[in-house]
Amino acid sequence: MRELLEWYDRRRRDLPWRGLRDPYRIWISEVMLQQTRVQTVIPYYERFLQRFPDVESLAAAAVEEVLALWSGLGYYRRARQLHRAAVEIVAAGGFPSNAEGLRRLPGIGPYTAAAIASIAFGEVIPVLDGNVERLLCRWLACAEDPKRAATRRRLTAAAASLLDAARPGDSNQALMELGATVCRVSSPRCEECPLEGGCRARVEGDPERYPYRRRRRKTEHQQLTVAVARRRGAVLLFRRPEDSDLLPGMWELPNVSRGPRLEDDESALGRRYGGHWKLSQAAGELRHAITYRSIAMIVHEAEIETDSTVAEGPEATWASVADRARLPQSSMVDKVLAVLEPPLKSREG
Repeated sequence: MRELLEWYDRRRRDLPWRGLRDPYRIWISEVMLQQTRVQTVIPYYERFLQRFPDVESLAAAAVEEVLALWSGLGYYRRARQLHRAAVEIVAAGGFPSNAEGLRRLPGIGPYTAAAIASIAFGEVIPVLDGNVERLLCRWLACAEDPKRAATRRRLTAAAASLLDAARPGDSNQALMELGATVCRVSSPRCEECPLEGGCRARVEGDPERYPYRRRRRKTEHQQLTVAVARRRGAVLLFRRPEDSDLLPGMWELPNVSRGPRLEDDESALGRRYGGHWKLSQAAGELRHAITYRSIAMIVHEAEIETDSTVAEGPEATWASVADRARLPQSSMVDKVLAVLEPPLKSREG
């Protein structure tokens, strides 16, 4: 549609992955942008490409280094699948040049495959991300669940009708940009939309009625005691098991479910990590969210009489600041340590 592309040419944001035809860089940006805001992604994207400028360098790296660069971005399964796919791409001699081939790679679903294929290779195929789904549901006044197969077919056909065959990648990016910046979840800027004239929700006068909203999963609340043990400027970290359902393989500060007494938490730390723990009174508290989990953390400085399991075990390490920069760690580590910085500085002073 001419109006859509004219709007995009005038109004698109200046983003570091815009205007590229390199499938590797487009792929990295699309994976990082899954469930993550653009402004959060930009510095990660730039650091990641500085270290891994091409698919060969990514494939040759250890997955732990990839996870370390991903630390703080969340949804770490994306990074693991990115690495696995890079290995497969290099082994195959390069990227598949169409969406069908791209979908065979780990972590690449219909949306990501269509985005890469249309932008990098000019394949005329529509995309459906969350922003485009919302925009099209409003354009069609579609009140059905966009995750249902029949509804997705309808939305895909509508997206395809808006593609310019000469510029499929730009057409898809225009729809994504329009959904992100104009057809927003709340307070859509309908008067700025190039599709306003044909939008049925706009005619009805209630665009925010669409799309259909599923019930959110109920939030699970957790209370944790987090222990910070230090030795010569290093912090004691433990690695989560690879088969963990949450943050597998990531390094974290020792923690246990909060008990009724401090002594109970000390005993629980010993059972989980080994050694004999002594916790200070609470040094601070903070909250952290991971998907549907809301975590309240009480932070304690800790002393530990270590045994061989803690001191030398492969899943434990005393990590300096430089060490932590190289480790794949949960973003909770930096958040917890920031709680302790003021009292530590005052003692040093």
